[in-house]
Amino acid sequence: MAGRKSLFILFICAMASVLDGQTLGGPMHDKVVVCYVASWAAYRPEAGKFLLEDLEPALCTHLVYSFAGLDEEKMSIKSLDAWQDLEKDYGKGGYKRLVSLKNRYPHLKVTIAIGGWNEGSLKYSKMAASREYREKFIQSVLNFLDQYKFDGLDLDWEYPARRDGRPEDKANYVELVKELSDAFKPKGYILTAALGAGKETMDAAYDLAKLSRYLTLIHMMCYDYHGTWDGRVGANAPLKGVDEDDVLSVDYTINYMLSHGVSPYKLVLGLPMYGRTFILKEPSVRDIEFGRTTVQAAGFKGPYTGEAGFMGYNEICQEVSNKSSKWTHHWHSQSSTPYLRDGERVISYDNARSIAIKVKAAIDYGLGGLMVWSIDTDDFKGACEHETDAFIDFEHRYSKMVDDPLLREALKTLNLPDTNRLSKRTAYSVSNGRLNLRIPEPQYSNYPLMETINSAAMLAVEEKRILDEMEMINRQNVIEDEEDKPGSSSRIAGGFAVLFCALVAFRL
Repeated sequence: MAGRKSLFILFICAMASVLDGQTLGGPMHDKVVVCYVASWAAYRPEAGKFLLEDLEPALCTHLVYSFAGLDEEKMSIKSLDAWQDLEKDYGKGGYKRLVSLKNRYPHLKVTIAIGGWNEGSLKYSKMAASREYREKFIQSVLNFLDQYKFDGLDLDWEYPARRDGRPEDKANYVELVKELSDAFKPKGYILTAALGAGKETMDAAYDLAKLSRYLTLIHMMCYDYHGTWDGRVGANAPLKGVDEDDVLSVDYTINYMLSHGVSPYKLVLGLPMYGRTFILKEPSVRDIEFGRTTVQAAGFKGPYTGEAGFMGYNEICQEVSNKSSKWTHHWHSQSSTPYLRDGERVISYDNARSIAIKVKAAIDYGLGGLMVWSIDTDDFKGACEHETDAFIDFEHRYSKMVDDPLLREALKTLNLPDTNRLSKRTAYSVSNGRLNLRIPEPQYSNYPLMETINSAAMLAVEEKRILDEMEMINRQNVIEDEEDKPGSSSRIAGGFAVLFCALVAFRL
């Protein structure tokens, strides 16, 4: 009796722990989801102000606090905003608050990013060029991680050999990464890096095969391919370029990195939670053509981020949600990009549908997961209506394959769950020998893009498993058909075997 009471008490304690948030989990798939958190988002006005309390850590596997900087005199890592980052002098203690989320969400890894666009490249170039400076930097990082209890470091040097950098940065960057990796291993720290996705940057800055060897994960920044700097309307993060020679696309970047020695399971596809804004030079132009329609030198600003040519998704979706607005919705099929137009103003951005398409591409390539820049410009307040066509491309593929004879064969070996016993962790099921697809329902009133990423990852992983099985059956059928053809090598070999056996039997 006492034993039963003990078990009951343990059960109640375990349930209380769950209800108290002590064992909260993460995404329901096996891919990493890296969420960058911009610390300066706390200074944005009104509904754009993002506090660490606004986070939904269950949507991410990794949180990256952005940014720390480099003290050029000491060659050491430093806080860039002591009041926001640290606790001394009544500071906000951002480091401690973000790291402490692991107590309630033990699946999380929390790292610190050093660098970023505003830090530039020159001082990182100087540090990496000297063994003495690298040693000082690495020791400072080890002390920093130990003091603030981060799980590792994310290198955001933008970019080696560029922006006042030197050609030798490419080799020196590898030395820095290797030495950091060697120093991190005994401590179990994570070492990641955010890499530029443009061909010119990749050519000049990175020895990708060597970086892949030493880095835990590679966060590829597959955005900012186009903007007002081009002088033309373009997609911020196009899946494919405007033609076969276009090297500025997600597809090109992935293939480039894989072909240059990056392990796919270490590659993390960066997704933007923002768009690019344009003001047309000729407001009367009827049709927008990506890469052709000319624009003014600067775009317009959003109400929260306040940067010309840039708008967070939370700002864009509120524009769209305004019933009195004059925005018209468009879709650029070649690049899988939505865009909006109101007279002379244009916004090229990513919505739930385009995000889901890119997640599917990442899964098909076998990549390690997804990364977002940055979670603080998703609709974290839940101010906008959820989009209804996020998974329309999954539905289209399902409708094409559901009656395929190959699918019926595949279902015999896939062991998919019965529709009546479907859990939240699965989307595809079987009922009476027929494949069914359940589109995930929103679980949160906020973070629609983050939720799309996780739902699309789950859908894409399951879909790929089904399609791979169908492809295997198809290949086997082709082989068998070839073997059955008159004059095929297998039939000839079989005929010789029969003749040989007959001759042997006759002689015996």
